[in-house]
Amino acid sequence: MDRPADHVSDQQAREAASDLLRALASPTRIAIVLALLEAPRCVHELVGSLQLSQPLVSQHLRVLKDAGVVRGQRNGREIMYELVDDHLAHIVTDALTHAMEPRSASVTAAEREVGSR
Repeated sequence: MDRPADHVSDQQAREAASDLLRALASPTRIAIVLALLEAPRCVHELVGSLQLSQPLVSQHLRVLKDAGVVRGQRNGREIMYELVDDHLAHIVTDALTHAMEPRSASVTAAEREVGSR
């Protein structure tokens, strides 16, 4: 039998996962995560590679940092951003792989069931 504390921790974990997915729910933030997967970068490197404005990149980095996806480390006058861990990169690359898979021409059993209601 589940204890109430287990339910609370499960709920907290689901809420944390939801917050993480919300932080990743932007094409620009996905692009930043993919860029940081290659190597740590400073803001001006991300601006150049993503062809976006500095304020926009900084805003998205703040969202990712607040969500615990990236961290920044000062290196002289610049802050180098990097992914907190590889799990986050796997979430993004798996989502991209799934999004690029061709949709099956056949209707799945679940889709048939929904359509028959």
